[in-house]
Amino acid sequence: MTTCRNRALFLLLTISSILLGLGSRKMAGYLPDSINLGLGDALWAVMVYFLFAAAFCRWSIVRTALVALTFCYLIEISQLYHAPWIDAIRATRLGGLVLGFGFLWTDIVAYTLGVGSAVLFESFAYRASFLRNHLFKDR
Repeated sequence: MTTCRNRALFLLLTISSILLGLGSRKMAGYLPDSINLGLGDALWAVMVYFLFAAAFCRWSIVRTALVALTFCYLIEISQLYHAPWIDAIRATRLGGLVLGFGFLWTDIVAYTLGVGSAVLFESFAYRASFLRNHLFKDR
C-alpha cells in the first residue's frame, strides 16, 4: 500500500496559508521590517507546497519540495522578463499576487524558508501518530 496525503486537509492548509499571506499584508504595520521583508513570499511558497502536495498526494516530501521550489524560483526568474502583455497581467491584483513584479534575491531566500517550513510541518505531522491518521491515508 502506498500512502496518500489527505487531499481535503492539504487543500485546507493551502487555503489557510493564503489567508495568512493576505493577512500578513494587512498586519504589515504591526510587524517588524525584518519579518515583513519575506513573510508574504514565504507564505506564498508554503501555499505552493501544500497545493502540490494536495494535487499529487503520492509524491514524496522531497519530490514535492523540489517541484514547489522550482515553481517558485521560475516565477521569480520570470520577473526579469518585462513585456507589455505580461506587465498587463501583473498590473491586476491576482496577477501581481501570483507573478510578482521584480526579481529579488531575498524572495528566493523567503521561498526556500517557506518550503522548508512546510516540509518540517509535514514531516512532523507524518511522524506524530495523532496527526498521521488525519493527514495521510493508505490507498
